[in-house]
Amino acid sequence: MSSGLKITGILFVYSVLFLNAYLMQDSFIALISAFCGITYTILAGKGNPLCYLIGITGSAFYVYLSFSNGLWGNCLLYALYFFPMQLIGFFKWHKHLKSDKYEIIKTSLSKKENIILLSLTSVISAFVILIFVKIGDSSPVIDGLTTVFSILGMYLTVKRAIEQWYVWAGVNLLSLVMWIIIVLNGTKACSTVLMWSVYLILAIYFYISWKKELSKVS
Repeated sequence: MSSGLKITGILFVYSVLFLNAYLMQDSFIALISAFCGITYTILAGKGNPLCYLIGITGSAFYVYLSFSNGLWGNCLLYALYFFPMQLIGFFKWHKHLKSDKYEIIKTSLSKKENIILLSLTSVISAFVILIFVKIGDSSPVIDGLTTVFSILGMYLTVKRAIEQWYVWAGVNLLSLVMWIIIVLNGTKACSTVLMWSVYLILAIYFYISWKKELSKVS
């Protein structure tokens, strides 16, 4: 895909985001969270360390949204995990930049690492879901799964591993369903639904992009 088409696509997404927010009289918090989140994902997909600086801002707004809608898992995840991990990620990525451009060197996990991480995350998810049921989370199963697998996704992001993208694709799909339900119940957060939709598309796109790049190196 040419750079011109990519820029046009990005501008189109931003235009739809702001137009949607205006027409649906959406929450300003949801709009800014979505704008920062989409920008973060695009920069992360490009391997640009500056993504983390944008991510910190977006996380702050998403914490407020999650807290307002009783999504305690997502709220704690962004407040206590994403904030410090984004700072760590910024400095970690700076240590692994390509010599010819401001972009990270991509990596991939071994089969053994994939199996261990997926098994461990699945077991922890089951326990977290049970806890969320006990504390009255508004969407315990989806919130539990997205919380735990987002921890894995962020860990893989900092490691510069391509496997982050299929983890994020799963998280984005579940989060999209969760926020559609929340919006249908009356919360003005259509921008958040649009944000997770774009996240899902970008996760698939960047997985393919990173896979092509890694195949050239191997």
